[in-house]
Amino acid sequence: MSLSPVIAKVTDRIIERSRAARGTYLDRMAQAAEDGPRRAHLTCGNQAHAFAAMGADKGTLVAERAPNLGIVTAYNDMLSAHQPFETYPDKIRAAARSVGATAQVSGGVPAMCDGVTQGQAGMELSLFSRDVIALAAGISLSHNTYDAAVYLGVCDKIVPGLVIAAATFGYIPALFIPAGPMVSGLPNDEKAKVRQQFAAGEVGRDALMQAEMDSYHGPGTCTFYGTANSNQMLMEFMGLHLPGSSFVNPNTPLREALTEAATKRALEITALGNDYRPVSDILDEKAIVNGIVGLMATGGSTNLIIHLPAMARAAGVLLDLSDFAEISEAVPLMAKVYPNGLADVNHFHAAGGLGYIIGDLLDQGLLHPDTKTVAGDGLSLYSQEPKLKDGVLTWEPGTKETLNDKILRPARDPFKSTGGTKDLNGNLGRGVMKVSAVAPERHIIEAPCRIFDDQRDVKPAFQRGEFTQDTVIVVRFQGPRANGMPELHSLTPTLAVLQDRGLRVALVTDGRMSGASGKVPSAIHVSPEAALGGPLARLRDGDVVRVDATAGTLDVIGVDLSTREPVTADLSANGHGVGRELFEVFRQNVGLASDGAGVVV
Repeated sequence: MSLSPVIAKVTDRIIERSRAARGTYLDRMAQAAEDGPRRAHLTCGNQAHAFAAMGADKGTLVAERAPNLGIVTAYNDMLSAHQPFETYPDKIRAAARSVGATAQVSGGVPAMCDGVTQGQAGMELSLFSRDVIALAAGISLSHNTYDAAVYLGVCDKIVPGLVIAAATFGYIPALFIPAGPMVSGLPNDEKAKVRQQFAAGEVGRDALMQAEMDSYHGPGTCTFYGTANSNQMLMEFMGLHLPGSSFVNPNTPLREALTEAATKRALEITALGNDYRPVSDILDEKAIVNGIVGLMATGGSTNLIIHLPAMARAAGVLLDLSDFAEISEAVPLMAKVYPNGLADVNHFHAAGGLGYIIGDLLDQGLLHPDTKTVAGDGLSLYSQEPKLKDGVLTWEPGTKETLNDKILRPARDPFKSTGGTKDLNGNLGRGVMKVSAVAPERHIIEAPCRIFDDQRDVKPAFQRGEFTQDTVIVVRFQGPRANGMPELHSLTPTLAVLQDRGLRVALVTDGRMSGASGKVPSAIHVSPEAALGGPLARLRDGDVVRVDATAGTLDVIGVDLSTREPVTADLSANGHGVGRELFEVFRQNVGLASDGAGVVV
């Protein structure tokens, strides 16, 4: 089938908008590539330092005839998703040696867990950690001794930060190696129910703790379809993973075989071979559009609407929120994975997973088929499924039919005719809503607002019984300039209780929600933020606010905001504690959320 006119139009618009920036970027990458293998430019002293501890690999490194692979790792054993990476460097080095090449850990990058910092002061460092990761990865690769790089990272800000770094070093190949999701534990809907019961005072902390431990119980990515698993989807749609590798569980034979294969493939695509695939060629406008299509078709994390513009900008590609909105209108919602359903990512993978969705979207003309990927030319490679037969890794055609139509449906018979997010624009600014999990009857909420300048004040108001009517809860001064734009996911159980009591409620904020944003309508990332004097700073308690995900609007009704002076908030407490002192320069220089909230790009 021919390419969708909407996908073609949006892509052409992005290409035109990016023409100058992309041209400059590609010129720089081409010049860097012409310089040849990186180690050739190092002095003997430089190389001796780099190879001093490499033992039996020294001879191979000095000969410079075989590629040297840089490993950038986000390993720590506090993140369940990253704990498996502890053993990856040894496996990667062994795989490299088996083909006569070498591999070195070039450096580590920080990796924080938003699940640990949710509702805590540390969450104010979360978004900025993306830029720190990009900077740290840049330092890791600055030694200039690598012919390709593999990136070990999975979760929220980590993959976007690594992609920004990979694009910056776009003249060498980049391949992302995942760790996979933990096996299924307590179903996510049961966990959410216990959270709501705790918020309502119906169960104690012991019951809540048991539910949380039964849900998050082993190595691997959390099993709901939040930002971490949305990142994995993105890497496949954009051709930076090996096909079908995202959702294979840790510590399984297939996972081990995919890690070995990824290492060998990264070594095959360097400039020393005959299939040179620098990431600058892979991460182009079409690949990025394919990533947006995947986000909409799967109902993925709203966090990617911040991260994708930043990732794209690092490769000279300029995105606008209108690109997301138009693609969302053209792409059907094909998946129901928690919080947009009861299934987790293991169930999703078993039902056909990303291979099924990519194949079906290609058949419907909703993806660019002619992209370059780390696996080869053409996105159809990603409709295949990896199999391990008699110890040999192969790829076979994936299923052409959904294996569970309660989890996956074809594009011609989707769960919804449009994608998972909605662009909102009005006199309160510009924001976004994840609508895939929100019931249609809640897509429009119009009610008096209740304003909070600190998320920690919402729960006490709820406990005092102050929410007795339909309410739009506004939590402002939560943007990147104010306090680093923390996620406000810890408010979800409270708001869900109000909604279950029959009230019509919505959240409006210049902050973020978790990638697991659920059934409460939430207008998030509102820009310009309150700390910059944006419209939210002119709202007053009792103003009637209309959140309309059908029309795509966000307005205060019957009020001329231009007649009001914006309020200010005392943000001094955001400047110290748990490392926040170190990030003042970030807060003062961060861009708008609508542009990706970037500091380094």
